[in-house]
Amino acid sequence: MQHIPLNVGGVLWDLSNYPYGPIFKSRHSLATLPFYNFLLWVLLGVLTFPCCVQCLIFKVGVLGPWNCDPVYSKALPALAAKLAVGRINEDFSLDLGSKLDFVILQEACETSKALTTFVYYEKMVDGFVGPTNPGYCDAASLLGKNWDKAIFSWACINYELDRIKSYPTFARTLPSPTRVLFTVLKHFSWANIGIVSSNEDIWIDTAGKVANSLRSQGLPVGIVASAGMNETEMESTLMIIMCMHSALIGGEQQTAFLLKAHEMGLTKGRYVFVPYDTLLYSLPYANTSYFPLQNNTKLRQAYDAVLTITVSSDLMSFNEAFNMAKRFEELTISLVPQQVNPLFGTIYNGIYLLAKAMHNARRAGQWLSGTNLAYFTRNMTFSGFNQKIQIDTEGESQTNYVILDSDGWEGQLYRSYLVDLSADMVRFAGKSIHFPGGSPPPSDSSCWFEPNIICTGGREPVSLRIQQIQLVKGPNRILLTLEDLTFINPQLRSVPIPYLQCIESCLGCEFVFVNFGVFTLCECVQMKDLRNENINPFLGFFTDCDMFAVVTEHCSRGSLQDLLRNDDVKLEWMFKSSLLLDLIKGMKYLHHREFPHGRLKSRNCVVDGRFVLKITDYGFNELLESQKSPKNLVPPEDQFWTAPEFLRDVENSRKGTYKGDVYSFAIILQEVVVRGLPYCMLGLTPAEIIRKVKKPPPMCRPTVAPDQAPMECIQLMKQCWSEQPDRRPAFDEIFDQFKLINKGKKTNIIDSMLRMLEQYSSNLEDLIRERTEELEVEKQRTEKLLSEMLPPSVAEALKTGATVEPEYFDQVTIYFSDIVGFTTISSLSDPIEVVDLLNDLYTLFDAVLSNHDVYKVETIGDAYMVASGLPKRNGNKHAAEIANMSLNILSSVGTFQMRHMPGIPVRIRIGIHSGSCVAGVVGLTMPRYCLFGDTVNTASRMESTGLPYRIHVNMSTVKILRSLNEGYKIDVRGMTELKGKGIEETYWLVGKENFTKPLPKPPEIKPGDNWQEMVTEEIKTIFRKANREVDKPKI
Repeated sequence: MQHIPLNVGGVLWDLSNYPYGPIFKSRHSLATLPFYNFLLWVLLGVLTFPCCVQCLIFKVGVLGPWNCDPVYSKALPALAAKLAVGRINEDFSLDLGSKLDFVILQEACETSKALTTFVYYEKMVDGFVGPTNPGYCDAASLLGKNWDKAIFSWACINYELDRIKSYPTFARTLPSPTRVLFTVLKHFSWANIGIVSSNEDIWIDTAGKVANSLRSQGLPVGIVASAGMNETEMESTLMIIMCMHSALIGGEQQTAFLLKAHEMGLTKGRYVFVPYDTLLYSLPYANTSYFPLQNNTKLRQAYDAVLTITVSSDLMSFNEAFNMAKRFEELTISLVPQQVNPLFGTIYNGIYLLAKAMHNARRAGQWLSGTNLAYFTRNMTFSGFNQKIQIDTEGESQTNYVILDSDGWEGQLYRSYLVDLSADMVRFAGKSIHFPGGSPPPSDSSCWFEPNIICTGGREPVSLRIQQIQLVKGPNRILLTLEDLTFINPQLRSVPIPYLQCIESCLGCEFVFVNFGVFTLCECVQMKDLRNENINPFLGFFTDCDMFAVVTEHCSRGSLQDLLRNDDVKLEWMFKSSLLLDLIKGMKYLHHREFPHGRLKSRNCVVDGRFVLKITDYGFNELLESQKSPKNLVPPEDQFWTAPEFLRDVENSRKGTYKGDVYSFAIILQEVVVRGLPYCMLGLTPAEIIRKVKKPPPMCRPTVAPDQAPMECIQLMKQCWSEQPDRRPAFDEIFDQFKLINKGKKTNIIDSMLRMLEQYSSNLEDLIRERTEELEVEKQRTEKLLSEMLPPSVAEALKTGATVEPEYFDQVTIYFSDIVGFTTISSLSDPIEVVDLLNDLYTLFDAVLSNHDVYKVETIGDAYMVASGLPKRNGNKHAAEIANMSLNILSSVGTFQMRHMPGIPVRIRIGIHSGSCVAGVVGLTMPRYCLFGDTVNTASRMESTGLPYRIHVNMSTVKILRSLNEGYKIDVRGMTELKGKGIEETYWLVGKENFTKPLPKPPEIKPGDNWQEMVTEEIKTIFRKANREVDKPKI
């Protein structure tokens, strides 16, 4: 690499070999430079280099569900990381430019929580090895791109992550698992596969990612389930991919699943079962017996139908590598390798890959940014934990895999095939697979694995494929991707976003794996063709990023339910009738187009910016039925709009009917008329209401007062919620009746709006001014409270949303004091008198503090804690500030009197200690600025071993006070036993030159005196004497 010299100010600088990039190097001694040149370059270095340039440690975060998943915890991530980091730091051939360190980061087992937690890890590490959950890999990689921090993961599946432009900081530590699966499937010509997962989020998300990835390569992935499956669903399936922990390493759900499959006769050769998680590590197989197979005959027989695909052990087996590390005393635990999850080696390899990328980036003179680290994983080969790791020039891992088999009678596995990813081939390894029944499952057509060929088994798949092509391309496409959409605020606020000249929003649904049939797709096309002023247009389905969502036009006023709950909107009858007429016209249009709604309710009716009501969430009945997904338990409050016949027949509840929609309309009519929730006037719980509606007599319906709506409207409402569906009118008849209710008057929403605007305009400014003032008062109150609870610098940081990191202070002085005999005083006082005592005393102390450079940390009971030297450092002055403050406090206490016990002196004892500590903000609901460290404990011991009216200090503080040479008067106390510290020589601070304020005289206490008991008796004696004088009769 050619070094480019830089000549500035007559000094030649060489910008070449800095650990994170070039550093300044002078051919002259800094001592010979003018001071201003030296200062200039120091400031230039600070301002131009990023923060990580000045740190000497590169910290790696190892991310996974280590705490919440017992099988993952057996991977011993901390031990694997410690072994890898230890070897890396001792490897002098690696030029990292800094010391490598690690931290174990916990990943929640729920995907949503895992992503939320990941965001908070940004400041803790410089790069990630993980995540383990593929459900949020895409989001994590986008965050990594924004932070410019490396994301090195073995578990991520989505091929989109390999796009450098979109995810420049992402790198794989292993080949994509679905790439390995596709290579094996292609070799055996098994195209029809099913996927089964356990019920944890991490495996459900894995199943979805695997299904989407294989489908994107043209394979007909059939069933994707998180529970058992029947033979009808499996009729065309040849391979079952099991997304759960392997039974060989303690996966209980896979064990139960295989035993159930064996019981159903599904392991006799018709199907091949493949565990997914073994793709993520190197399972030991040579000369290895597995306890679960040896001790369970049925499981051993079922495992004959299992093909295990795992990372090849090129160098040595996992067990051998683990034992070798123990022999060299790199691992000191007593565990045997059979008790360890082989993911241990994968974690090790991920950290080593990151270190090798750091080395390559350094050699190229590049910064250790996430983008550079991901780039410099290319064209790399090194020895991993127990196999050779190879990355090609495109950044794809070429690590080999093996296919392991069992004959069903032994507890061991043997190698049958080698999966050579460099050639995308499966090679015979010397021993044939033993298939149950003697022959493998029948092969599928090879056309499934040929690009640009429509592979089909009949007429319907051809039609389906043609329709799918039409649905994803062209102006009338229905299946939309991330590139087609621009998402708006999830709260659906009124933010205009252009898309095909309309405003759109995304409404999430409850399914992820969607099965489209020909009839379902035809219905979707018809739905998109629906056009009516009172129908919210259906724009398509969003089917990207493992999400499935319905895309519709965004209505800025929200739902009808939201509008009714908004007390700021005045709804007159004309306004209400306009909204109801819009609803009737929309339902009339849907029924004419043979689209029963089936889920009509007030929150499925949305209102646009012109206060026009539109119906949404229609037409998905066939789609919901096609999913065959279990019907989740619906809360009673969500069943208010469901017709009684469907409450009694849950199986057909998804099949909407015209008469069922009329019943739903009647409940919405009640909501609008009374402007309240359904059945709000009955005083019953939702469960009681649904039970009564479901099982009449008597018939349970809402009651509406005659003065709340025209009588004709109430009669229409009662007709529509009739118990007999045949007696409910059609929407054509409802439309005619409703027009008569208004007696021919036009329900013009604009006229109603103008009248409302006139009323609102008179008080709108007052309302805004009042709310603004309330907001400002509340803001000032919050800021004042925050500034009283925390140091000003910390409070300002929290107000701006910045994270307050714990801070180390090498030199501070801490003060503790308490009231001698406080327990006795409290026992002789009322609670309110104790509060008054502490309030008066601490007010006095606070006044003294305001004249010194100190920070009041906290008060707990009679204990008072103060520190100097933090959060603002003040050199060596911290000891002097605390000493001066202590003398002033002691002087002020000498003249202090309690209101309720004026004759009893208030004696305090003070302890001071100087040293280092860590300070940080603890808590979110009520954050506190807390101090931690041995200095705090020692200062507390100095106070508790002190004497009344004495300032107790130890040698650390005395040295600083003497070095300041300000005339502090210090007497030797002698050897004092400090709890937890042993016996030390301590001192009394008794005054200072030019300190003229009087100090209270300490009581004479001789060694061995029980002075606490003496103080207690003195307080009680004075108290009794004062009470006798009060009770003495006057003459």
